Amino acid sequence: MPSLFTSNGGLELPADGEQDGVWGDTVNANMQIIDRLTNGVGAVSLAGTTHTLTTLNGALSDGQYSLIVFGGSPSGTNTVTLAPNDAEKVYFVRNTTAQSIVLTQGSGGDVTLLAGDGAIIYADGTGTGAAVVDFTGTFAASLTSLGVTATAAELNILDGATVTTSELNILDGVTASTAELNILDGVTASTAELNILDGVTATTADLNILAGVTASTAELNILDGVTATTAELNILDGATLTTAELNTLDGVTLVLADVAATAAELNILDGATVTTAELNILDGATVTTAELNILDGVTATATELNTLDGITGVASQVEAEAGTDNTKLMTPLRTKQAIAAIPAPPAPTTSQVLTATAGASVGEIGTYALLRSAGFSDISPGGTTAGSGLRYATAGGTITAPVTSPSGTWRCMGYVDISGANPDDTTVFLRIA
Repeated sequence: MPSLFTSNGGLELPADGEQDGVWGDTVNANMQIIDRLTNGVGAVSLAGTTHTLTTLNGALSDGQYSLIVFGGSPSGTNTVTLAPNDAEKVYFVRNTTAQSIVLTQGSGGDVTLLAGDGAIIYADGTGTGAAVVDFTGTFAASLTSLGVTATAAELNILDGATVTTSELNILDGVTASTAELNILDGVTASTAELNILDGVTATTADLNILAGVTASTAELNILDGVTATTAELNILDGATLTTAELNTLDGVTLVLADVAATAAELNILDGATVTTAELNILDGATVTTAELNILDGVTATATELNTLDGITGVASQVEAEAGTDNTKLMTPLRTKQAIAAIPAPPAPTTSQVLTATAGASVGEIGTYALLRSAGFSDISPGGTTAGSGLRYATAGGTITAPVTSPSGTWRCMGYVDISGANPDDTTVFLRIA
């Protein structure tokens, strides 16, 4: 009767009376398998995008390791299939590759192990519908089991807190309600700054005047020593300008006592982003309201308007043709006139042409050569042909070794008569390209 094997680890179970005298080999193999199943750490190298992790019957195999370290260089996400699909398995796994690993046994569910991650997984071994499950997360400790009733949001309030135990103990015996303590929510004052209130005799009504004030200590301290009257300060009552917008006036050289603009006119500055220096440009300006109103409705940005900085008008035809004024705009017409006024370059002299020709190498563009046609067609004066179809020849049409063809394109300057009564395939050619 043949041996049977355990379904999960592949241990051999010899039949009664079998393996007489040789059962020791089977026991030794089983002991090695048990060693892997209990303490074995196996390194499995992955390549490509698929791998099968097999548990063999009665023989050592990678699928019998207790902890498996996946390595290698897979070309992409690698799917590792646990085989056979009817074996129940528990694995400690670690992914040391640069790719994700998908552990699967059947259609019941998979576990994805990201690069560098580890997990404890089990496969249920239910055949084609087998599932692989990651139950690493079930080992996380629960604060509820420790008796903590605070929510995560409430505990997170302490995230980054630097208060000491003694500072927290200040709250011991405090009778203020949550709503009253929440008044401090968002307060950035230091202990020293809060202690300024120690001994203050102002009433609640007096302090409530500050309700809604967003000025900083430094900004409030600006009032220290101010001699303006209540009526003078009340000029700002109802103003919608922000601190940044009011600061625009810092350093402005206009005298406010001389300003006759109404509140509505001053409120035009509400939202203005101009700097003090930009406002000071108006100091001494003689433009009228009507002239300034030309800007009403302009949508150009400051950068676009600054393009005109230094421009003094449109160039005249004389200025365009002279090309020396860099402060005038050029219209398409002026550009055309300037180009038309550029004189044509002088024609080369005979001496220049002869000098250039004398310096040309054999076969260069613009040179002549006595060439013989290697084709079978007539070529008339003016006809063109590729240099590869021509051969350098003597006046008598003889081609001397080594046979050489010129490069480029050549124009026939005589006749190549192949089909006539007196064939002649040699004449003068001019290289044109």
